[in-house]
Amino acid sequence: MTRAKKKWSIGKTLIIIALVFILAVFGYVLAMYFHAKKTVNSEMHSPVEAIDTSIGKDKMQKKETLNILLLGIDSEEDKNGRSDAMMILTIDPNGERMQLISIPRDTRTEIVGRDIQDKINHAYAFGGAEMSIDTIEAFLDLDVDYYVSMNMSGFENLVDELGTITVNSDMEWSEGKYDFNFGKNTMDGDKTMAYVRMRKQDPTGDFGRNKRQRQVIEGIIAEGASVGSVPKFTGLVSILGNNMETNLDMDDMQKLLLNYQGARKNFEEYQMTGEGTTIDGVYYLEVSESEVEKVHDMINELGG
Repeated sequence: MTRAKKKWSIGKTLIIIALVFILAVFGYVLAMYFHAKKTVNSEMHSPVEAIDTSIGKDKMQKKETLNILLLGIDSEEDKNGRSDAMMILTIDPNGERMQLISIPRDTRTEIVGRDIQDKINHAYAFGGAEMSIDTIEAFLDLDVDYYVSMNMSGFENLVDELGTITVNSDMEWSEGKYDFNFGKNTMDGDKTMAYVRMRKQDPTGDFGRNKRQRQVIEGIIAEGASVGSVPKFTGLVSILGNNMETNLDMDDMQKLLLNYQGARKNFEEYQMTGEGTTIDGVYYLEVSESEVEKVHDMINELGG
C-alpha cells in the first residue's frame, strides 16, 4: 500500500469515527428531547381555569415580563397537602432581572371561593392550585401567568439524582443525625429535607424556613445547570414528572430557557413580613396593607 493510500485510509477512518460520534451525540440529545417532551406534555402539564395561558404565551412571544407562582406542597402535614412554600417569581428579560418573593404560609387573608379568612396556605388544601392562584392573585392584586406545583418530597429525589447540592447557612445547629455548619453545607436528599424542615431552633421561625427553601431551590437549579448533570437528564425529568404539575408545556419551557436566561444575571429575593397574632387559639400572621402594597409595587416595577 502506498503512503498516499495509507493517508487516505487513515483520514477516511477518522472521518467515519467523527461522523459516528456526531450521530451518536445527536441521537442521544434527540432521545432526551423526545423523552422530556413526552413527560412534560403528558405527565406534568396541567392547565387551570384560573389562568388564561394564551396571555402568557403572547407575553413570551413578545419577551415581556412574566409572573410565575411556585408552590411547594408538603403532603405529610395534611392528607390533601398544603402549600408549605409560596413564592412569586417575576422574570424581566429586557432588564435582565429576576425577583423571588416569599409569602409566609401563615398569612391571614380571604380564601377566594370559600369566603372565609384563613391561613393562605390552606387554599391549596381546600381547592388545589386553582384556589391558591385565585387567592394569591387577590391578595397581591396581580395576574399570575404560569404556576409550578412541586411535591416537597420530590426535592429529596432531585437532590439524590444530582448527587448533592451546596447551600450557605447563616447559622449552625443539629437536627437528628445531621450537623449543619455556619457557611457552606454539601447535602444529599435526606439531609436537604432536614435542612428545609427545621423550625424550632431557628429564631426567625417560618421566615428562616422560607429562606432555606429558597436556598435549596437555587442549589438544585445551580447543580442541575452544570455540565456534569447532562447524563442525569432522563432521571431528573422522570422525577419531575412524578412530582410536579404546571401549565407550562414543552414549547413554553423552551422559550423560557432560550429567551429569559439572561434574567439570572441580576437575582433579588424578598420575604414578606407581618405581625403574629392568635385568633380563637389559632396562630396567624397579619400582613399590613402597606407591606402588600410594597410587594405589589416591587412586582409592577419589573413589569409584572
